[in-house]
Amino acid sequence: MQIFKVDAFTDSLFTGNPAAVLPVDEWLSAETMQLIAMENNLSETAFILNNGDGLFDIRWFTPETEVDLCGHASLAAAHVIMTHINKNENTVIFNSKSGELRVEKSGSTYWLDFPSQPPKPVSMPKLLPEAIGTIPIYAGFNVDLMVLVENEQIIQNMTPNFDMIRNLDVRGVIVTAASASESVDFVSRYFAPAVGVPEDPVTGSAHTVLTPFWSKKLGKKRLEARQISKRGGSLACINEGNRVKIGGSAVTFLTGTIHA
Repeated sequence: MQIFKVDAFTDSLFTGNPAAVLPVDEWLSAETMQLIAMENNLSETAFILNNGDGLFDIRWFTPETEVDLCGHASLAAAHVIMTHINKNENTVIFNSKSGELRVEKSGSTYWLDFPSQPPKPVSMPKLLPEAIGTIPIYAGFNVDLMVLVENEQIIQNMTPNFDMIRNLDVRGVIVTAASASESVDFVSRYFAPAVGVPEDPVTGSAHTVLTPFWSKKLGKKRLEARQISKRGGSLACINEGNRVKIGGSAVTFLTGTIHA
């Protein structure tokens, strides 16, 4: 099988979020796909099955489990299709466990069209302040726990306790704040040790939660976001009501063959 490794939500190698993409002629067993994802040891490995006419099935695996939605690996998969498989394609439609996902390319930007997942206010988990080292000023939930803190510096200096986060009984924790930069609206980091991803470098799916939250808070439809992990990544976000568009670039790091 061919394998591609792509850095997503960046235009420079060694930054953004790396994902593995494997085109397959037929679905492997879930066990085999999970073993390949574990061997890759990246936050996500995407498997894509070509149905013709720009239509693909897609499945995503962390090193520990299959997930229903992944943004950066979808962007990476679209990049592989439009750059290496069919250079004439500018639109790809993925059939996934989260429904139909469309990716369109405009210039060097891939635009993901995902369902919006606005957070609903929830009570602060008792372990949370100790787990992330600060007392949030807001907590909301939709798929992941999203917490708002006072400023960007708190997020930059955060040294979370992953064992405690794993015990919060959530898939992941999104920590966000307004950006200190005039060119960026908000920043975030994402921690998901419960699914084998202590910190995800850049998380497209988290922005289906962050985009409606910040759009409402700032009164803006289009927002510029930055995930301030060690690798870092940039995302353009557009709130379209029931859908969000998330834009970013991607670069291929390697192509190869898996002997499995």
